[in-house]
Amino acid sequence: MQSEQVDVLVIGAGPAGTIAASIINKAGFKVKIVEKEKFPRFVIGESLLPRSMEALEEAGLLDAVKAKGFQEKFGAKFVRGNEVCDFNFGDQFTEGWKWTWQVKRADFDLTLAEEAKRQGVDVNFETAVSAIKFNGTNSATTVINKDGSESTINAKFIVDASGYGRVIPRLFNLDRPSNLPSRKTLFSHIKDPDRLQYDEPNRIMVVVHEPETWIWVIPFSDGITSVGFVANPSFYEKTKHMQPEEQLRFLINSDPHIKKRFGDKEFMFEPRTIEGWSVTTDKFYGDGFVLTGNVTEFLDPVFSSGVTLAAVSSQRAAKLVIKQLKGTKVDWEEEFMKPTTVGVDTFRSYVMGWYDGTLHEIFFAKEINPDFKKQICSVLAGYVWDTTNPFVKKHDRALKSLAEVIRLSKTPA
Repeated sequence: MQSEQVDVLVIGAGPAGTIAASIINKAGFKVKIVEKEKFPRFVIGESLLPRSMEALEEAGLLDAVKAKGFQEKFGAKFVRGNEVCDFNFGDQFTEGWKWTWQVKRADFDLTLAEEAKRQGVDVNFETAVSAIKFNGTNSATTVINKDGSESTINAKFIVDASGYGRVIPRLFNLDRPSNLPSRKTLFSHIKDPDRLQYDEPNRIMVVVHEPETWIWVIPFSDGITSVGFVANPSFYEKTKHMQPEEQLRFLINSDPHIKKRFGDKEFMFEPRTIEGWSVTTDKFYGDGFVLTGNVTEFLDPVFSSGVTLAAVSSQRAAKLVIKQLKGTKVDWEEEFMKPTTVGVDTFRSYVMGWYDGTLHEIFFAKEINPDFKKQICSVLAGYVWDTTNPFVKKHDRALKSLAEVIRLSKTPA
């Protein structure tokens, strides 16, 4: 069996993996990425947040993405009936990036992987991890290569950025159920020639279809738009006898906001479903490894938190790996687990507030304090580690308190 030695093995070539690998590589360490899939490959998570731009910039990946001409994104619009709440990232509480992109992930992820490779990172596609043995912080990872042969990669540290593959949690039985209910999405990419009539395409639109059911509308730069329904699995029972295209067409035509725009437009592929995506793990690190991105926890697509949590957790992890490899002791609990959890828990409060109606009360209030809106806008821009923002520092309590004030203001004296 062939064997090689690297400083750091990164599992997964998505945004989490390429950001971590690029930062570590820039510090002078030998890094190898192994990726189970062949790129380009389809994945959802198509709407980025401004906070992810900082991680892309530090990793040296930003210019390569800019050169691709992806759709610029300046905010997020929420629609319920005739009510509209529009957030502009240029009007937020936290200093930082005011824009980002909406991307087809197949193209975006391939761009990151190719740029990481150009910078000197060894990237192996169609290479699956079958076993890992740890000896302290050192490890020996067995991989199955594209041609079916096995080889061993010896590393001083592993960054598991395998996304939904969850390599280390599955190999070592670390997966735990999330406290979020199971949900399901049905989605496709659709030709969208009329987008300019809808104040598009430089923002994501979230349409409230039913109290716990919503629709994403994410325009891309090539005239194609991603459209998906997210709901409790029971929502789809009434259409389960239909074929996927018929099912999504029926649902689109059942919603007045998107029927006119998409009702008769061409689907670019047969609609797909994903469900039961919420999962977590007790520890985001261990001797010789750290988990980043969706391997730590994936919450829900409603606020597009996935890529941002992946980017920022990988940015933080990479710097700590460098620190440890240079001989400085790292307190992974204090320096990685706790700050990562701050971001996850903040987004979790907003996800739960969306589904229980708290955020509906706030977003669609007739009047909202402009300062509160700026602070909430910063969360929606991904700045969920800015604890000078009351809607981050006291995320759960602040949302509930504001919603209660709004409810009381509508109550007749």
